[in-house]
This record gives sequence, structure tokens and C-alpha cells, in this order.
Amino acid sequence: MYCTRKVTDSVTWVGAEDRRLALFENLFPIPRGVSYNSYLILDEKTAVLDTVDAAVTRQYLENVAHTLDGRSLDYLVVNHMEPDHCACIEQLAARYPAMKVVGNAKTFALIRQFYGDDFAARRVEVKENDTLCLGKHTLHFVFAPMVHWPEVMMAYEDSEKLLFSADAFGTFGALNGNLFDDEITFDAAWMDDARRYYGNIVGKYGAPVQAALKKLAGVDVKTICPLHGPVWRSNIPWLLETYDKWSRYEPEERAVAVLYASMYGNTENAANILAARLGEKGVKNIRLHDVSGTHVSELIGEVFRCSHLVLAAPTYNNGLYPAMANFLHDMQALALNSRTVGLIGNGSWAPVSAKKMEEMLAAMKNMTVLQPVVTLKSALDADNLARLDALAEALAADLAR
Repeated sequence: MYCTRKVTDSVTWVGAEDRRLALFENLFPIPRGVSYNSYLILDEKTAVLDTVDAAVTRQYLENVAHTLDGRSLDYLVVNHMEPDHCACIEQLAARYPAMKVVGNAKTFALIRQFYGDDFAARRVEVKENDTLCLGKHTLHFVFAPMVHWPEVMMAYEDSEKLLFSADAFGTFGALNGNLFDDEITFDAAWMDDARRYYGNIVGKYGAPVQAALKKLAGVDVKTICPLHGPVWRSNIPWLLETYDKWSRYEPEERAVAVLYASMYGNTENAANILAARLGEKGVKNIRLHDVSGTHVSELIGEVFRCSHLVLAAPTYNNGLYPAMANFLHDMQALALNSRTVGLIGNGSWAPVSAKKMEEMLAAMKNMTVLQPVVTLKSALDADNLARLDALAEALAADLAR
């Protein structure tokens, strides 16, 4: 049975929800599930924009057939060739033999790689700023390479001022019947997942996101239709401002996250004491995370949120504790930069973890390490407690600037 929602009188959401998938890209936990968004325009010609993941194919095909209501499908526009959005290309092609496939040159190269066929007889290849007229609706194609794949493009529909934005402006989380941003409490229920989605999926590609935002700067957009998460129609300036900030690697808040690894509790104890000292000095909304028990994607989300970090970890096999090393490796791989960091190391006979963290941070851009760097030998003592207090003082003062 079909499950659709109207975006406008002429545009229908025909996507599907997936609450069974545990790991997005077999990597990122999605306890609230994920939506796969696809949109169908009914005009003199009909067009579907992107498809869905293979896991929800049956629901999707029912949604498309119901919305078409006996009409033929004239076009499939492929804005993004990642498999969670292109898995039904072959099924649509088989069901609608007159359907043309619209994409750019890189789109069709990827179609051939995935399916062994580039649909040459059905192919409509578009270039930057080309248009596709459906009747009253005209799609204008805006290329957005490396947001976050090289073939990505967006489609702007000028009569209703709709932007079909591919993976940009998406978020983890199933929609639960509420399609639009003004039907949900986004800050409370969705912001962490939106930030985690951006940071881990798109975050490496800040410069391409900036380039795409510049292209959209003069465009009158009333509705943004992403491929995951809610459709935006009410708070678009805030969304664009947030994407601008994330893609420039500017923190959302002047806030501190304490991220620690601890084998027997001594490093954790130091992290807790530091957090308490910060609280005493008036620092608000401190967050602590055990990097061994928190998925690294959540830690990456915290780095996008916070201006200040504290990294605390023991020495392990004459190097850095693996969970902390993995987190810092992800930070570097995602091009994170421009943060202020306090460091706490630990080790019983040859403590090198603080040095190793500092070396990894040095490989990133504009990372400032606050002094003093605190190094424990097994457990806190009076001298290191004084250094911990000094680090708390330095963090509080820097946060207040």
C-alpha cells in the first residue's frame, strides 16, 4: 500500500523510511532510522527526482505507481548516484519503458560502473545551467561536485522555487509522518543527528560546500528537498547559515567537550575533576564523552559543535590509546580544523600519550594547544592537580574571550 505526502499540489514525496537498518553505510549507528527521499513532479511531463535504497524498493515502487495514477513516467532525474539513492533505476526503467534518464557525464559513468549499462538509448545528458521543461515546471541544473561525490548536482524548479538538493541539507532519522521542518522540534529532536550527518558524510568537503552555497546565494529558494530527513520550508535562512558555518569549520558554540579514554579509571578521574573545575568557573553546557564507549561519529559531531576540546588518554604500547588515536585520525581525515584543545596524558613508566596527541593535532590546520599540558604518572597527585587547575583556568579564560 502506498505511503506518500504532498510537498506542493504538483510535487509529491514518494520516498520511504528504513527503521531496520542499524548502520548507515555499514558504519554509522542510526538508532532513529533514516529516510530515503524521492520526489515526483506531475505536469505535462512527469519526472521523478532520484530513487531510494534497495531495502525499501517495494514501498517505493508502490508510491510511484500510486502517484502517477496510470500515467507514464517521462523522466528520472539522477542528482546523486550513491546506492541509497539510485538502487531502483533498473526497476523504474523496466516498468516505464519510455522513461528517459537525466544526468551529467559523471552520472552516466557511475551508472555503467554500478549496473553495466549507461542507458544510452534513454540518456539525457545535461551540463551546468541546462534546463529541463516539464510544462509549467522547469528544472535548472546546478552542479555541486564533491558534495559529497563528484557527480552530484542539484535541481532548482523555478515556478515553485524548489531546490532538490541531493545529499546536502540532509540528516539521519526516519520522518515518522512529519515531512516538513515546521512539523518537528528540530533543535531538540534532530539537531544532533543533522550535525552528525553533516560532519561524517559531507564534513570533509567544506570547500565544495562553500562553492555550492555561493552558486545558490542569488537564488530565491522557498523549499529545500533533500534526499534524507525533513523538507525545509520555514527556517531556510538558519539552515543556510548553519551549513555555511559548518563548511568553514567554524564551531556552532563557544563550548567545551571533554573527550577521554581510560583503562582503569585514573584518566577518567582527571577528566571529571577538570570538568568540575570548569563548572566552578562558570563554564556551562560541558559535555563529557568516553571515546571507548561513544561511537566516533558522535565525537565528530561534538567537534563541529564546540570551539574547545579537552582530549585525555593513556599511553598504550608506547603509543596513544587506540580509541583516541582512531578519533584523531577521523578528525584529520575529515579536515577538521581551527579548534582550541587542552591535553591530559597518562602513563605509568613512559607516558607519551600527550605528545602523540599533540603530534596528531599538529597535522591539522589551526589547532591551538593550550598550556599547561597535563601528564599523569598512573594517577593524579598534588602537583598534577595544580596543573589541572591551571588548565581549567586557561580554558575558562579562553572561552570567555
